[in-house]
Amino acid sequence: MIKYKNKYRINSARHPDWDYSNHGNYFVTICTYNRQHFFGDVLNGNMVLSDIGKIVKSQWIKTFEMRPDMNLIMHNYIIMPNHFHAIIGIGKNKYNGDLGRDAMHCVSSFGSQSKNLASIIRGFKIGVTKNARILNMNFKWQTRFHDHIIRNENSFLIISNYIINNPKNWTQDAFHCNS
Repeated sequence: MIKYKNKYRINSARHPDWDYSNHGNYFVTICTYNRQHFFGDVLNGNMVLSDIGKIVKSQWIKTFEMRPDMNLIMHNYIIMPNHFHAIIGIGKNKYNGDLGRDAMHCVSSFGSQSKNLASIIRGFKIGVTKNARILNMNFKWQTRFHDHIIRNENSFLIISNYIINNPKNWTQDAFHCNS
């Protein structure tokens, strides 16, 4: 681990050579704190959302409505009992530099930190947390999120199928713990 101001610092989970404001598709996974089941239950292979699960859904939809300037594209997503998976597309926009590049070749200096994938996820997590607290729920997210840069159509299709089938495969899922 690296020290910053004489304190240990956790290395970033983001790809060090990737500008996350670049246009392209990203597979995102966000977990609840200690993987607690806040969002509902899987019954007969279908996800049944709790009140906070419904908040997650509404905030995800709102994420795209609030950022028309980023040209976001909502692809498949799934809310599971203790985590959230989504494919989010960031289209060409005025914040992601050279509009002629494609997602396979985007390595550049990092752009605006308020108009990138991390800022999108941060805003989403804040919206869910604020609304959950209105309902007096003791809700918390894990502090980080996982992302995967989707670089080709085959990867996109595999991840899309994984998301769609996640509730059916819940008992075999690595996130199934804490049931």
